[in-house]
Amino acid sequence: MKPTRIVAALIVAIAATGGGFYASRLIMGGSPSEAAMTAPAKGNAVDELWKQQLQMAAGTQQSLASFKGKPVVVNFWASWCGPCVKEMPDLAALHREYEKKGITFIGLGVDSEKNVNAFLQKVPVDYPIYIAGFGGADLARSFGNNAGALPFTVVIDAKGVIRSTKLGEVDPKELKATLDSL
Repeated sequence: MKPTRIVAALIVAIAATGGGFYASRLIMGGSPSEAAMTAPAKGNAVDELWKQQLQMAAGTQQSLASFKGKPVVVNFWASWCGPCVKEMPDLAALHREYEKKGITFIGLGVDSEKNVNAFLQKVPVDYPIYIAGFGGADLARSFGNNAGALPFTVVIDAKGVIRSTKLGEVDPKELKATLDSL
């Protein structure tokens, strides 16, 4: 292959990547008003989580600090993520089982408000769902999700210690074992 063709192909690939990134921002509601989450600063990921003031899917703002001092399962997800959608019934069932034991599940939609609410109309979830926008991916990275992939689940104990993280679809038996040890 000629060097000029290689350079041309490289330029096209870079332009396509940039265009795809820009398009994903537009499609997924990447406007500043919809990306309500602040980017986490360097430091303790759990403390940064508690500092977040996010919009719930229902439209009200809430500080995640209300979960501080309680065991919490945080699930980062998106409406366009197949494994996220597949695991939600399992997470909802585990939420119903473990809320009696004081463990709360919360979902952080790394998605737009429009997409999250459209999804919840089709697949009702009985634990709190928040709109994290693209800032949710930054927060997930602060918990160790360097791949930036979804779903990503974090279990935090009442003392604010991260007890487990899971990139990919949760295994209900594994998650139950972690929750039973809290």
